[in-house]
Amino acid sequence: MTPVFLTVDTELMWRHHAARLPLAEQVARSIDPAGVGVGYQLRMLAEHGLKACFFVDPMPAAVHSVDVVKRIVDPILVAGQEVQLHLHPNWQGAAAGDGGAAHGVFELVDLPRPEQQALLAQAAEWLVAAGCEAPVAFRAGSYAANDDTIDALAALGFTYDSSHNGSAHPWPSGLSLSATQIAPVSHRGLIECPVTLIEEAPGRLRHFQICALSVAEMRAALDHAAAADHAAVTIVSHGFELATRSGTSANAVHVRRFEALCAMLAERRAVLPTAWYRDRPALRLEQNDRPLGADRLRTARRRAEQLWSNLVAERAA
Repeated sequence: MTPVFLTVDTELMWRHHAARLPLAEQVARSIDPAGVGVGYQLRMLAEHGLKACFFVDPMPAAVHSVDVVKRIVDPILVAGQEVQLHLHPNWQGAAAGDGGAAHGVFELVDLPRPEQQALLAQAAEWLVAAGCEAPVAFRAGSYAANDDTIDALAALGFTYDSSHNGSAHPWPSGLSLSATQIAPVSHRGLIECPVTLIEEAPGRLRHFQICALSVAEMRAALDHAAAADHAAVTIVSHGFELATRSGTSANAVHVRRFEALCAMLAERRAVLPTAWYRDRPALRLEQNDRPLGADRLRTARRRAEQLWSNLVAERAA
């Protein structure tokens, strides 16, 4: 079997903080926008009997206290899904109501290892204070991790990282791994679980994310992984990704993709079972798994769909 890590990066969106929205509105538009946020995703996961990892960023606690983190993680924990650590460092040094004028660096890789480790330790403490188990897995915001990040995570007792994204390599996703590395691999004392990739054109990579791939591309990527007996598949979504950027209405294209993905995973559970990091599933490390090859027609159809998403669905009232 090929385990599937269905992951949802879950965070208070900086754009809503910068717009000086009231905190309650920031939370609503980030976590439950237009009724298709985390709550909806949890219901769909339960309906299809799927496991998902919600990578939650607790860094807004630096501005708003741990209470805001608890409001984010409580529904996830009640639903029985897992919470692991996500981190956007720009919240360090931010201030409520200033329109985003004050902030830390936006990419974790712009900090030296000691500062990275201190932020990671603090963020993990905030996550536990909000009611979560001590995290064992991490994904950097914007995939912005390097080998210093991995060393810091190892020193803090983490087991997994999932920041390597070949379509964002070598910056900000800066681990010393090949851009085409998609199989889990032992790296500097951790197990790196890279984001799954496909080729959208020869030599050009695209990551497996709800807003990045069409239903046809997702289906082909899953069937490719199963047929080639890949060691794992790692899929990315966001708590806000099924809504428009404003967070005020649903993006019908993205909602349809998410619903189709849930159905496909449910249909393929015998060969592509969803997994939690906390269960430490047995992973075949060091395999030379290769991304799904390019298909011009499939790519062209997705580009047309993306155009519709950006010009029509994104502007839905």
